[in-house]
Amino acid sequence: MSYEFDEIVETIKMTELENFDIRTVTLGINLRDCIGSDIKTTKNKVYEKILKYGRHHVQYASEIEKTYGISIANKRIAVTPVSIPFDCFGSDELVELAVTLDKAAGEIGVDYIAGYSALVQKGFSTGELELIKSIPEVMKATKRVCSSVNVASTKAGINIDAVNMMSEIIKKTAEVTKDDNSVGCAKLVTYCNIPEDNPFVAGAFHGVSEPEVTLNVGISGPGVVLDAIKEAGNVDLQKLAEVIKRTVFKTTRAGELIGRKVAEKHGIPFGIVDISLAPTPAQGDSIADVLKAMGVEDVGAPGTTAALAMLNDAVKKAGLMASSSVGGMSGAFIPVSEDQGMISAVKSGNLTIEKLEAMTAVCSVGLDMIAVAGDIPAASIAGIIADECAIGIINDKTTAVRIIPVYGKTVGDSVNFGGLLGEAPVMKVSRLKSDNFVNRGGRIPAPMRSLTN
Repeated sequence: MSYEFDEIVETIKMTELENFDIRTVTLGINLRDCIGSDIKTTKNKVYEKILKYGRHHVQYASEIEKTYGISIANKRIAVTPVSIPFDCFGSDELVELAVTLDKAAGEIGVDYIAGYSALVQKGFSTGELELIKSIPEVMKATKRVCSSVNVASTKAGINIDAVNMMSEIIKKTAEVTKDDNSVGCAKLVTYCNIPEDNPFVAGAFHGVSEPEVTLNVGISGPGVVLDAIKEAGNVDLQKLAEVIKRTVFKTTRAGELIGRKVAEKHGIPFGIVDISLAPTPAQGDSIADVLKAMGVEDVGAPGTTAALAMLNDAVKKAGLMASSSVGGMSGAFIPVSEDQGMISAVKSGNLTIEKLEAMTAVCSVGLDMIAVAGDIPAASIAGIIADECAIGIINDKTTAVRIIPVYGKTVGDSVNFGGLLGEAPVMKVSRLKSDNFVNRGGRIPAPMRSLTN
């Protein structure tokens, strides 16, 4: 993959003036060969293998940063979904294993280690039930471990029993981490159609079809797109889509270059580049600001969903033109607490959960980093998750819910999680009940579009 001089000059401009960075370089590691005769042996094998491949991850990424002058915001690790190789252990032993993952991540110096995960869209194994049961204690006992549970897919439908279980787990996680603003829920996400090669936390893991070890990269760049839209001026929407495509083409090329160079340092295969526009709380690095620059008065106005759909489509088309290694989720993220423009729209009353849900039908993932009152009923959380899963299975796309019931907080309050997690205004949720629906349990069957063979 060769690069023209003009591309390099434009990349320098993007990094210096437009907040462009590589959001994450995520090292994926297979742990399926780490099962031992007991939990002690297993923990040792897991720790040694993560250090074997990850010991120099931060160093190599930092060297590439200096060489190319492009910031890499986060260095992370993703492992095989823990419930798969370690299905034989009980919840207490799995907590010990999670603490080992946390210790290894701390030793290496990465921001997060993800993959404390289970895939239960069609039912539970004994080990998966044990893992899900252990999640609140894991979120309390660790700093860097991230957890995800896939409860639905287009091929399997929606496992409502798993949805109900996760709503209770989210409530309990919020309770056991209440002294830290229930931040444990910020490291826990419930998915539909989860991808195997997603480099972004909290939903990253190293899928079973992945090689022994691989390097995936997630790019950023809302600020770059924002400046391009402003520079384009009052053009029609077709021309504006072309402006966005050309811009994301460049960020994708830069992102893949960095990812491949870090992989070369490791001496491992390069996996994918996730081209998602991922905002941060920093000024000028907001998806909301991009949508406003496209012409809506504020996020939540009529036309917001159409603008987001156009943005997401242009991002995907650009990525596919720029690289043959696009993967993960690759679109536009709309996390509330991590986007200054979204925070402002919620505080002003312009953006509601209902409008956000509509937007998730056309964006890259789902309801992300949503703070709600701590006394929200578990059944209401289950209803929210079920709604997002329905959007996912019907549209054959990834959706997710990362919701934080903040203990002691109510609508109108605000919670500061710090760093990239940002600030979350507590959002209003309908008081109408869905108990009688979700408590039926069972599984919502797979939709018609699942029959593709």
